[in-house]
Amino acid sequence: MRWENLFDDLEARAEALEAAQREVEIHDRTRVEVSRVPLIDRLRPAVSALVRMQCEGGAVVRGRLTRVGSDWALVNAEAGREVLVRLAAVVAISGLVRLTAAPRATAAVESRLGVAHVLRGIARDRSAVRLSLVDGSALTGTIDRVGVDFCELAVHAQGELRRAREVQEVVLVGLSGLALVSREVSA
Repeated sequence: MRWENLFDDLEARAEALEAAQREVEIHDRTRVEVSRVPLIDRLRPAVSALVRMQCEGGAVVRGRLTRVGSDWALVNAEAGREVLVRLAAVVAISGLVRLTAAPRATAAVESRLGVAHVLRGIARDRSAVRLSLVDGSALTGTIDRVGVDFCELAVHAQGELRRAREVQEVVLVGLSGLALVSREVSA
């Protein structure tokens, strides 16, 4: 009887040690896997979630995440505005789901559309915008042209159309200095 209890005890200890080692290995593997996840793969499963994004310069965007591109996210914010967020300017995000998308599972076209591509679309439809910069300043106007790493903004008062007499100046904005682009959603 004593031998049987001894062997049962040794077997239980071995099983407990094995389970503890397996648990440590699972945690280690999980940490390694998470360390390889880029921000975009955390954002993609959160499309349609209500999020709060804080950016460099203190700008904060609250609203429903509607799209995610290679280096940007689109949020339908309060007051009928949509906001293009340059991911490199993001400091913190809340409201994300716990899921992570499979790496590089984006659509082929979407994965190639960077901030500059989206800005070219905004320039093409001549929408009035507000650019929030990473230094905390902001400019309002209409995007005239977009290069590889810059855009040119015809600065005019918010709510005004881009007319030569309304343009105060044309400002070149480096995309690395851009945090947000917001515009009213057309009905």
